[in-house]
Amino acid sequence: MNILSIVAIPFLGTVLGAATVLLARQSVSPRIHNSLLGFAAGVMVAASVWSLIIPSLELSSDMGKMSWLPAAVGIMLGMLFLLALDSIVPHQHPGTETREGLHSSLGKRQMLMLAVTLHNIPEGMAVGAVVAGALAGDMGITLAAAMALALGMAIQNIPEGAIISLPLRGDGMSRRKAFGWGALSGIVEPISALVMIALYEHISAILPYLLSFSAGAMLYVVVEELIPETQQGKHSDIGTIAFAIGFIIMMTLDIALA
Repeated sequence: MNILSIVAIPFLGTVLGAATVLLARQSVSPRIHNSLLGFAAGVMVAASVWSLIIPSLELSSDMGKMSWLPAAVGIMLGMLFLLALDSIVPHQHPGTETREGLHSSLGKRQMLMLAVTLHNIPEGMAVGAVVAGALAGDMGITLAAAMALALGMAIQNIPEGAIISLPLRGDGMSRRKAFGWGALSGIVEPISALVMIALYEHISAILPYLLSFSAGAMLYVVVEELIPETQQGKHSDIGTIAFAIGFIIMMTLDIALA
């Protein structure tokens, strides 16, 4: 199984999602918006548990009653890392005019791109960490598990790509440019994954921390941004149902393919 193909799969999901702007109408209805975000949140939570936290606990089993420690420390550090980025990096989430992070003169399009970049960094790190664990050879992690995670990230990146490209089209951008911006928003995932893989020979000792770190970063995105956005307006139940569907699909992928 080619490692580069595993790394590229999540990015292809973003590209596929962004391509919807070439065919779809210019705006996203609140119902569809909430369902897309809820689905992505469900996938991320399931991936955090089955692909990252449980393997972290298993790798630390030799610590006995303290085997929970690397997972707990990693989750907290991952959340604090995303909290710091969220507070520093200027960004703006789709569907809102509120700017976050440090003051910046960047335009709306750049701010939207930075918001999605914050989401995609931990996702890329997660795929890279699992691949690194498989390459280490003695971690009990397989490339099949990495493929399952990559497929799950690709599935949830499809709505994320659409959520970026469709609003840009609604703001008057041409279909081709909106597609380009939407696709480009996912490029940070393979980059961050490849960084983790390049360091695999040096991170085996701290792999339980890195796995749970990635999980904590993704959970921060879910709790801080995705779930609150799905509960806005009168279609919050759609987001909740979509969350359950995304969770079940990712859980099934991880168990069936790992």
